[in-house]
Amino acid sequence: MKNIVLTGFMGTGKTTVGQILAEKLKRKFLDTDQIIEEKLGTSIKEFFKKAGETKFREIEAKTIALISNIEDAVISCGGGVTVNPVNIENLKKNGIIINLFASPEHIFKRLCKDNTRPLIKQMDNPLEGIKKLLSKRQKAYENCDFTVNTDNLTSEQVVENILENKLIKDILK
Repeated sequence: MKNIVLTGFMGTGKTTVGQILAEKLKRKFLDTDQIIEEKLGTSIKEFFKKAGETKFREIEAKTIALISNIEDAVISCGGGVTVNPVNIENLKKNGIIINLFASPEHIFKRLCKDNTRPLIKQMDNPLEGIKKLLSKRQKAYENCDFTVNTDNLTSEQVVENILENKLIKDILK
């Protein structure tokens, strides 16, 4: 059975929504960031400091290539996964890719006190930085199968929106 893959910018709810969705569908839940942290033995924040984003993206792509072969899972991907077209190709081989979207203002509210986000912490003006990064990644997010706007929705409501989508209904038959 095909995977359900959640992508989107940081702070859009991928991990929480993914956990709820996996539990509801009785599927295994995989979080790429968690898998990478376990593999590295350190946090992504610390790895970013030591090795930089380029090295992180290489490890992320290898992780995506491996987990794309798993079946019947809900997979939550890090916010930058869609920037690499090879990641999208790998994930689409065995999955439906859902982009969770939120406005820059909602993302900022959700992340302003989160110290674990290396890209946010590097920004002089986080709200403007979020807007620029979202704009830069917009084309990559359009490569997903469909989008759910998470603004003003609870995680449970986002899950219900996902389950109502025809693509998801078709793979769950």
